[in-house]
Amino acid sequence: MATVMETKHAPENQAAVYVFEAPVRIWHWTHTFSILVCAATGYLIAYPLPSVGGEASQHFLMGNLRLIHFISSYVFAIGFVVRLYWAFVGNRFSRELFLPPIFKAAWWEGLWYELRFYLFLTREQRKTPGHNPMAQIAMWLFNVLLGLVMIGTGFALYGEGLGLGSWADRLFGWVIPFFGGAQNTRMWHLMGMWLLIVFAIIHVYMAIRADIIGRQSSVSTIISGWRTYKDDLP
Repeated sequence: MATVMETKHAPENQAAVYVFEAPVRIWHWTHTFSILVCAATGYLIAYPLPSVGGEASQHFLMGNLRLIHFISSYVFAIGFVVRLYWAFVGNRFSRELFLPPIFKAAWWEGLWYELRFYLFLTREQRKTPGHNPMAQIAMWLFNVLLGLVMIGTGFALYGEGLGLGSWADRLFGWVIPFFGGAQNTRMWHLMGMWLLIVFAIIHVYMAIRADIIGRQSSVSTIISGWRTYKDDLP
């Protein structure tokens, strides 16, 4: 048995597939960092720190937090546009984030199988070079759909500060009436932040779980770009 296991896990039997190109990996970590910064500063903007006595010009903490929030928001939005562009010029795996093949019966069958895997109804994960169907739909909901909501509501609120007629007001001014006012827009933006945080926690758990139970690389893949399978046999 030991000989079989040693052969099974030998490096030459761990097939590798180049999945995530460098621009995708750079976007992933930039996207992650911008979300963390936006979430931390956004929370403090929603629930400000107690006021500090003394000359106001010497205590511009909240102003600096807002500036950091705005900068990280620009990074988030620009990164989204660049990632969309790369979906057109990158490899086939780069398009999975934006275009899940929902019109294919095999995709739905795979989605059902992955649901059973995540519910521990089966311990064998299918080999999927890119994102499996469950991951694809989750990425689309939280990275694409929710990302657009965060960009729209965020720049709409930003446009209030820039003033009427500003670029943000011209492009995103319609968002505030759509959500029923500025306060409702803020609440949707804040709720989106919490959803992103919950998704990030689940995403990290699923990535580590895939490494352990699925026996295929996950965490290292978004660093190196290569997907390996630990149980490949010749």
